[in-house]
Amino acid sequence: MPARIFVPPTSTPTTRFSVTFRGRYVTGTRSVATMAGRMSAPRGEKPYRVYRGGRVKGKVPTIPRPTRDRGGDGDGRREDRGPGAKQPKTGLRGWSWKRWTGLSVLALLLIVIFWTLAGYLSFRSGVKDANRRLPESARLALVPDKGMMLSQASDILLLGTDHSLNASRATDQHSDSIQILRTDPKHHKLIYLSIPRDLRVPDIPGHGPDKINAAFQIGGARLAERTVHEYTGLPINHVVVVNFHSFAKLIDKLGGVDINVPEPILSNKFDCPYSTNTRCERWKGWRFRKGVQHMSGYRALVYSRVRENMLNPADSDITRGARQQAVLQALMSKLSGAGTFFKLPFIGGDLMKPLATDLSPTELMQIGWLKFRAGTTLHCRLGGKADGGYIDPSEDNAAVIAMVKGESAPQPPPPNGDTYPPGCYVNRLPPGG
Repeated sequence: MPARIFVPPTSTPTTRFSVTFRGRYVTGTRSVATMAGRMSAPRGEKPYRVYRGGRVKGKVPTIPRPTRDRGGDGDGRREDRGPGAKQPKTGLRGWSWKRWTGLSVLALLLIVIFWTLAGYLSFRSGVKDANRRLPESARLALVPDKGMMLSQASDILLLGTDHSLNASRATDQHSDSIQILRTDPKHHKLIYLSIPRDLRVPDIPGHGPDKINAAFQIGGARLAERTVHEYTGLPINHVVVVNFHSFAKLIDKLGGVDINVPEPILSNKFDCPYSTNTRCERWKGWRFRKGVQHMSGYRALVYSRVRENMLNPADSDITRGARQQAVLQALMSKLSGAGTFFKLPFIGGDLMKPLATDLSPTELMQIGWLKFRAGTTLHCRLGGKADGGYIDPSEDNAAVIAMVKGESAPQPPPPNGDTYPPGCYVNRLPPGG
């Protein structure tokens, strides 16, 4: 029987398909590939591909991982975004809150540095003017420091010249306020020693015995330094002369001060605020109510100058000194406030206008730091018995000076019969202040 012969089909098989195109149902046909091409391949060629399995020796090239573009679908391609798609944030809008916080802190730091530098330059200019106002003779009479004020004790003489606002008394240049500020950095202490203006001293060099405040009128700051040094034995390393009239202007620039008045006051008549004699004759004097009150520079100056309280016969020169200390303390609190820092570039020079001093800007900043660090503040005073217009020194004054030096513990004034008993108060002003 003859062998069957396979005859490949001559027609091309087709398959039907249907699709929906633009809303219409479309049908059609397409060819299906036959094996004829493969079967009629030349001799030696195989109608299929050969794949070699197994592990290939050597390094196998790796397929690079598709990169994911921002906003892509993960296959390395960036998808096209339509008009309504959310666009990625770029520029400043794309910053994280951490970056914004860091930028804000940096900007704030730069502003603080700039403001501090501007304030210091203004302050330094005012200090240089204050240095020029101090006579060279007063500078030469000072005892040099043994080291930096941050490490060694230093004694600073504070003189308040309180010439009247009245033209008839404008030439009166007595030092109505005399204090010594002693810094003690080793024990973190500040000591204020108040000396009554009417205290009789055995000798004003070259002029004999007199009230201690007469030294400033006779020979200025230089003679006042020598007189205080000889009476107390304390080395005067620095001096600050305060003009209370300019002091009032500074208080006004700071917006006034708050002062606690310990008792009602009706002062003696001085510096009548009225322009006619008739009104001044009817005027009773300056009045201050008891309690904390806000004072302008002029009123604070008047408060510090009250010599007699007609409502309290026991009021004296000692209580006047306490009132002056209260004004100084109120001003120091205002100067160290945050509000003053923001005003510093504008009022830095004005802070020194009431002063004449040898202290440099660096030394003044050291004093400010010592005041900030001080854990204890002593308010001491010398005293004695009233004798006419003088105060005869008490025998206990030497003991008070020893307390100031740190040679003995501070003690309050004892009841020894003195009109103005000497002593020290810890962390509080003496009565009357």
